[in-house]
Amino acid sequence: MNKTAVKIYTDGSARGNPDGPGGYGVVLQFTDSKGNLHERELSCGYEKTTNNRMELMGAIAGLEALTKPCAVELYSDSKYLTDAFNQHWIGNWIRRGWKKADKSPVLNTDLWERLLKAAEPHDVTWIWVKGHAGNPVNERCDKLATAAADAVRK
Repeated sequence: MNKTAVKIYTDGSARGNPDGPGGYGVVLQFTDSKGNLHERELSCGYEKTTNNRMELMGAIAGLEALTKPCAVELYSDSKYLTDAFNQHWIGNWIRRGWKKADKSPVLNTDLWERLLKAAEPHDVTWIWVKGHAGNPVNERCDKLATAAADAVRK
């Protein structure tokens, strides 16, 4: 059975990183069998957070919004997120009990574990895109993330 193809674009933002307000933005895209594009936007702000936590939360929110197993292309301008999978860091972290190669603890393990669970039913391809480089959907995610962070700050 073929899984539905979905594109998820994500971005995270933190004002006063670390421990300032932050937010994430997500755009989910699905093209139906008639060629019609369907989009959904998600965003949320947090009072005290970091940029990396918001990058992870964007991916988590996008994956958790899916209601059935999908073939996902997940686009992020966060090397922290995409390299964890594409460079196989996460598998090494797990094997070492959530420790990095230098034996220091991996930060944000609560969110990494949640992300792994959210990704589990899907076939996810992690794609890095350069931030602020004119990708219109990535720019929309950035606006959603910064607006969510700014709304918390007010």
